[in-house]
Amino acid sequence: MQKIARDLSFPAVKWNGPSQAMDDDARWAAARRPLHDDTIRAEDRLAGLLSLLYAQWPAAISRLTTAHIEKADATVRIRLGDIAVTLPGPVAELALEQVSARRSHAVLAQTDSPWLFPGGQPGRPIGAWAMGERLRKLGIRLAATRSTALLQLATELPAAILARTLGIHITVAVKWQRAAAGDWDAYATEVSRRSEIQEPT
Repeated sequence: MQKIARDLSFPAVKWNGPSQAMDDDARWAAARRPLHDDTIRAEDRLAGLLSLLYAQWPAAISRLTTAHIEKADATVRIRLGDIAVTLPGPVAELALEQVSARRSHAVLAQTDSPWLFPGGQPGRPIGAWAMGERLRKLGIRLAATRSTALLQLATELPAAILARTLGIHITVAVKWQRAAAGDWDAYATEVSRRSEIQEPT
């Protein structure tokens, strides 16, 4: 290590909110193709839906293993963070199909890889760049898709649950919640106040 840049310093960059967010209707329109077009490979359809519906970056998708998919009776869940997410029917089917039929691109007969999206080298997952290229070929605008998905999810979930569900840092979840104007503290206070008013004297 030569420590060439040891004297450099950079000011903190203020986060000014999401950029390039798309209309939520446009996001759902984009999701229809991976949901219904069976001419697309199942693994690409699944990866696309994880990006569109659950705000996952290509790097996070590429690191998923078969152990992240959980099946109990008729329920299929995926664990992106600490809290497993129940997958809706079509997405659940794609996830189970990928678990059972995954193959390495380098060794077509290999089916025992732990990676949900095996890469070109035996025993390795697909790279983040290659995963990103697959998603772009599906017409998925990565930054816009993630911004829109996070904005929507931040209006539905408290920051702590959002962070644990998607596997993102709590400070990131709080920023997205503020950007979506989701004030859960105020909501909890209002619920508590209503409960006190309705309590019989």
